[in-house]
This record gives sequence, C-alpha cells and structure tokens, in this order.
Amino acid sequence: MSDTIEKLECLIIGSGPAGYTAAIYAARADMKPVMYTGPQPGGQLTITTEVENYPGYPDGIMGHEMMENFRKQAERLGADVRYGMVTKIDFTDKPPFNVQIDESKYVQAETIIVSTGASAKWLGIPSETKLNGNGVSACAVCDGFFFKGKDVAIVGAGDTACEEASYLSKICSKVYMIVRKGEFRASKAMQHRVLNTPNIEVLFNSETDEILGDKTVEAVRVKNIVTSELRTMDIKGFFVAIGHKPNTDIFKGWLHMDETGYLISSPGSSHTNVEGVFVSGDAQDKIYRQAITAAGSGCMAALDAERYLAAKHFAM
Repeated sequence: MSDTIEKLECLIIGSGPAGYTAAIYAARADMKPVMYTGPQPGGQLTITTEVENYPGYPDGIMGHEMMENFRKQAERLGADVRYGMVTKIDFTDKPPFNVQIDESKYVQAETIIVSTGASAKWLGIPSETKLNGNGVSACAVCDGFFFKGKDVAIVGAGDTACEEASYLSKICSKVYMIVRKGEFRASKAMQHRVLNTPNIEVLFNSETDEILGDKTVEAVRVKNIVTSELRTMDIKGFFVAIGHKPNTDIFKGWLHMDETGYLISSPGSSHTNVEGVFVSGDAQDKIYRQAITAAGSGCMAALDAERYLAAKHFAM
C-alpha cells in the first residue's frame, strides 16, 4: 500500500437520503467528508416515481430529482461526492481504517459513516422489472396514495405484507393479497386484522404468473399452485412485500448485525461496535424504511462522528 495513500477525516459509504444528509452535516462541521456513492447513486429513491410524503415539497417531487437536489446541496457545502464502490474494509486496528475503493484505490479514514441502504427483494419476473415505478412498487406506504380508490395486489405472507395490505385497504377499493403457501407467516394478530378486513381478499397457495400492462400496470395473472388454475384480476398497483436485504455483506465479521444482516447500533445513537464507525439509514432500519427517517439517521451519524473526532482531538 502506497505511503501517499489519501487520508480522510470522514468517509461516507453509500448515497441516498441517509448518506447525503450525513454529507451535508459533516461538510458544515468542516469534516471534509468524502462519499463513495456505491453501485446505485441516490439509492432506491432513484427508481421511485413521485415522492409526496417528504416535507418541503408541497407539489411532490420525482425521486431521482429529489436525490439530485440532495447531492447538489451536499456538494455546495463542500462534500466530495465520488462515483465508486467500497470493495474491502479492515477494522483490525483502531482508526484510521484502511478502505479499498473499486479494484486498486485505497484511502484511510478517521471516521466512517455506513449508509449502504437495503435492497428490496423481488419476484424476478420480467414484467415486474418492466413496470417497476409504473405501478409496481416495493413500498405501500411510499406509493399507496397514488392508487387511492383503485384495486391493487400485494405479494407476501409476513408481518410487513399484512401491515401494508391493511394500510392499502384504507385507501384502495380492493386489495388482493397473494400468498404462496396455505398459511401466513405473520403473527396471529396481523393475520386476524387482514382476514377481518372486508376489502382484502387473500389468495392462498398462489403465485404471480404475470403482471399485465404495456406502460403501466393494468392487471395481474395469478396461478393456484395446487390446481394450476389461472385467474386474472384488473388492478392498477402491484406491491411486492417479500422482504428487504440490507447491503451490508462487506461488513460481515466486523460489525454487529442481526440474523438478516441489519447493522446494530448502540441504543439512541449511530455508534457501531467498532470505534469510529457509525451507521445510518436502511442498513440498520428494518422497521420504518422511509426517506425522512433515513435522512434523520444520517444527521445523527454525522453529529456522532463530529463529536467523536472532537473528543479524540481534545484528548491528544
């Protein structure tokens, strides 16, 4: 490793609302943050159409435009936003940490803010990809409003799927819930809520055969896996609620995480188990997963990193 390796006060891994907010706060604190955006600059919001539930945008805003605004604000305040991907980290010793970028570049960072986010799990059918953002969504709370008074379908069998089906039932005319097995995986309380909601129809032993529509979702064709019977329902929205995978594989063996890979921070803070490493956004949030909560946690991470550096420099 070169003796001229770049040395950073604050490295932000990943973009999106959490990363950009952390960059804004870190830049204002004169921490000279450097962000590597990762494979999807701007995160999941860049594949979202209109965002209407983020404060400050009375007329709504397109997801990719919102993330452009975040990036421009961070850069205006002095953040160095770079396209690239962290491919290897080493938390063996105390800070500064050695971090590999892409194939051959290395940096050393006094503090690291992890904002790598999480990726929705998808069914993997071509029509799902084709219509993503045009009626297909992985977040009912984010996008359900656009289907007010319309018929929709949701795939999933766990607590999240039941919660989102219940949410959709309050604003949509009809909710078809597609469950692959003959039973839910959700808690009994959530099952009862769904089964006792008149405008939710649960299709057990069923799987999505195809989402139909040219430019937007128009219908869904469902196959009963016991009888092989096909059924087509006219819908305008199709929601996938089969889980999310946090983008944290690179931190396995270094940072504490739960059984599904979500990073664990100290209660009431963004501190991880490694000194000088902080976490924000959907990489550690498996409950809310909203742009506004991600941004808030990015603020927390930057403030925690700033205080950590101040205490460290004071002690020297």
